Amino acid sequence: MQDDTDLPEMYKRSLDPFAALAAVAAVTTDIRLGTSVCLVAQHDPIVLAKTVATVHQISGGRVILGVGFGWNVDEMRHHGVDPDHRRTIGREHALAVRELWTNDVASFDCDYVSFGPSWQWPKPVQQPHRPIWIGGGKATLRHVVEWGDGWMPITGVMPVAKMIGRLRAMADDAGRDPGEIAIYPTGVPSEPDALDELLGVGIDGVNLGVTWDADLDTVRRELDVHADFRDRRLLA
Repeated sequence: MQDDTDLPEMYKRSLDPFAALAAVAAVTTDIRLGTSVCLVAQHDPIVLAKTVATVHQISGGRVILGVGFGWNVDEMRHHGVDPDHRRTIGREHALAVRELWTNDVASFDCDYVSFGPSWQWPKPVQQPHRPIWIGGGKATLRHVVEWGDGWMPITGVMPVAKMIGRLRAMADDAGRDPGEIAIYPTGVPSEPDALDELLGVGIDGVNLGVTWDADLDTVRRELDVHADFRDRRLLA
C-alpha cells in the first residue's frame, strides 16, 4: 500500500479539474483551459466525454483534454484499474471519448471499453474534435504518435530535448506530420538556459506552475514573474 506520507499534500486536496475549469471558463474569454493531467483510465469514458464536452461548450471551444496513465498503484486499484494494463485501458478510454465526440451515432468495442450505438451532444467546437494531449515519458511516445494531438513531457526527470527528436522520428516513420503534434513541456524552471535549450529543439509552449496552496496575492506575484520571463524570452 502507498504510504500517505509519500504523497505530496496537494494530491490529497486538489480540486476537481473540470468543475474548476468550468468556473474559470465563466469569467474568462481568451485563455486556453486544460488538464495536466486527467487520469483517463480511472474515468468512465462516456461520462468523461460528456463532462469535457460541456466545459468545452461553456468556454467557447477553449478546452484541451490533457491525459496521463498514472503512477499511484493503490489509486488505480481503488478505481478498478489493473496497474499492469493502465496504458491499454487509458488508450481505449481516450479513443472511446473521441468516438463519442466525432460521430452522431457512436459505438466502441475493444477489450476494456464496449458500448453499442450511442448519441451524445454537444459536439466539439473544434473540428474534427477537441485536442487530446498526453503526458508522460518514453513509454508514452508511441501513444502520442498513434492518437495524441500533443505531448507534455516533464522537464528535470527526462531528457526532453533528446526525446523530442525521437518523437519526431517516430511520427515520420508512422507517416504522420511531426509538426501537427503540439509539444508543451511541464515543470520548466524560469531559467533562460533551460528554456533556450527547449526553444532550440522546437516547442510550442511551456507549462509554468504556481504554488498550489498559496494565497491569491502570492499566486498573482508568481504569475507576474512568469509573464515577465515569457516576455523577456520572446523578445530576446
